[in-house]
Amino acid sequence: MQRDGDRQKLFTRRTALLAGGKLVLLSTLVGRMYHLQVLESERYATLADENRINIRLLSPPRGRIVDRFGVPVAVNQQNHRVVLVPKDAEPIKATLDALGAIINIGEAERRRILREAGRRRSFIPITVRENLSWEEVARIEVNTPDLPGVMIDVGRSRHYPHGESIASVLGYVAAVSEEEIDGDPLLQLPGFRIGKTGIEKVYDRALRGTGGSSQVEVNAVGRVIKEIERQEGQPGTEVTLTLDMELQELASRRLAGESAAAVVLDVHTGDVLAMVSTPGFDPNAFNRGLGAEQWKALISNPRAPLVNKAVAGQYAPGSTFKMVVALAALEKGVITPASRIFCSGSLKVGKAEFHCWKRGGHGDVDLTKGITQSCDVYFYEIARRTGIDRIAAMARKFGLGQVLGVDVPGEVAGLVPTREWKQATIGGTWHLGETLIAGIGQGPILVTPLQLAVMTARIVNGGFAVEPHVTRDIVDRKGALPRDRGGFESLGVSPRHLDLVRRGTDGVVNDPLGTARRAHIAEPGFEMGGKTGTVQVRRITKAEREKGVRKNEDLPWKERDHAVFVGYAPVHAPRYAAAVVVEHGGGGSKVAAPIAHDLLLATQRRHPVQAAAVVRGGG
Repeated sequence: MQRDGDRQKLFTRRTALLAGGKLVLLSTLVGRMYHLQVLESERYATLADENRINIRLLSPPRGRIVDRFGVPVAVNQQNHRVVLVPKDAEPIKATLDALGAIINIGEAERRRILREAGRRRSFIPITVRENLSWEEVARIEVNTPDLPGVMIDVGRSRHYPHGESIASVLGYVAAVSEEEIDGDPLLQLPGFRIGKTGIEKVYDRALRGTGGSSQVEVNAVGRVIKEIERQEGQPGTEVTLTLDMELQELASRRLAGESAAAVVLDVHTGDVLAMVSTPGFDPNAFNRGLGAEQWKALISNPRAPLVNKAVAGQYAPGSTFKMVVALAALEKGVITPASRIFCSGSLKVGKAEFHCWKRGGHGDVDLTKGITQSCDVYFYEIARRTGIDRIAAMARKFGLGQVLGVDVPGEVAGLVPTREWKQATIGGTWHLGETLIAGIGQGPILVTPLQLAVMTARIVNGGFAVEPHVTRDIVDRKGALPRDRGGFESLGVSPRHLDLVRRGTDGVVNDPLGTARRAHIAEPGFEMGGKTGTVQVRRITKAEREKGVRKNEDLPWKERDHAVFVGYAPVHAPRYAAAVVVEHGGGGSKVAAPIAHDLLLATQRRHPVQAAAVVRGGG
């Protein structure tokens, strides 16, 4: 009996332990369920929603670029593209095969997509094709259930309505390269473009704007059912240029077919009204994506369409440099307005002979005649008396041989040689003959068309250090944010000397014996002054000179002279300056001066000069 009692007690204890264990487990389960369903209900509801709700970053509209009158030169237009989300499109190769049966996907595109899928996070969409037609969009939409991770995205594409005429200034946008990806999440959006050159590059950050977001409900295959919430981003800033598109297009037409550059600017404010480099390129092609053959054609073109020759083309200034030489000689006191030098057609220095462009010579020449008729012998002699270092110092005052800081990338400094420069770079001493050659703007001197325009502006605006700029106001949605440019400092050059040089440049165009008389503006009140330049690109031998040098048009294109002209208008109250350089164009008076004539006449008609508004050195 005692043994049966012990067994009963043991059974009861085990039953109690088992029941207690079950009770603990049940309590734990109930507590966990309470925790999940009550305390953590909101969290898990959110997680459940995330299985059917996608949050997408939205690309903001890129800021517009407009000319000084508000004419759009860079805008956005609708662009339908197909994108692929790697995490939803596995296996990617099979998805691409299925998509490739609907639209054309090249082998190079397939490799790019697979490469990007391996480098980027799996949830970041990859652009497959852009600029789809309506027919292609419809075919993809119909087949979406069989294309997991594939969707149509409606974005914005950059468009340049004026094409080549302004491409050298605007530059272009293109897809983001791996090296350009930084902390900005916008750069990883499918189809996102950034500025690669020109104004698009300089102001890229401001033009981008800030991204928005969109919450969309998707079904099991990733197809969008509806948009739940949308927050628009901040559009990019609008950039206003100083350019006048009508003048820009006129300059582009006048330079068509040439390898050339032209600049027109306001001599008192530094506003660049036109800046053209030809041949140009189609910036829209870069946005769409260039093929290998198109790219090869651009970079192999000997006339360099991708180079903005207005700021990066380097040329000897030719006789346009004579204005600087004259100012250096006047400042040193080696000549006066009445000083005369006899030109017989050449000047001997030691055993060397330096020739004037006019074989019979100009006879007695003073400063005004020397500039008006561009007498080489006169400038050989005053350069000899002045010295290269003084000439170089005056050239730098007028903006030559230095970066001017214009807000267009790619600007180069050019070169104004000195004795010290030669010793440091080439070695050896500077020779007198080199000074004489520099006196007529030949030799190692190199300048840009922009520098020539600035040089002219500083001479005719009373000697103020005007600085060029291509952008005027940067405008956002709250209104204009003008850039305060202030006034410009005086160069410290005698106003009397500047007037003497201007008198000579007036004669270049308006005197019957002026070298650019055929290009004068006959319309009263619109007359221009200027200076011609014909730049040799090869040495003329003694034999050729004795026989008579062949005309430019009879020479191979690469051996022809560069045509150069700088001008300003109106003569009575200068307001606008222009510089034109036509590579291998021939004579400056025959080729470059007529182009400047058209540009300066059109500029004055579109922007009439009000005498009361002309403020020397004003900004």
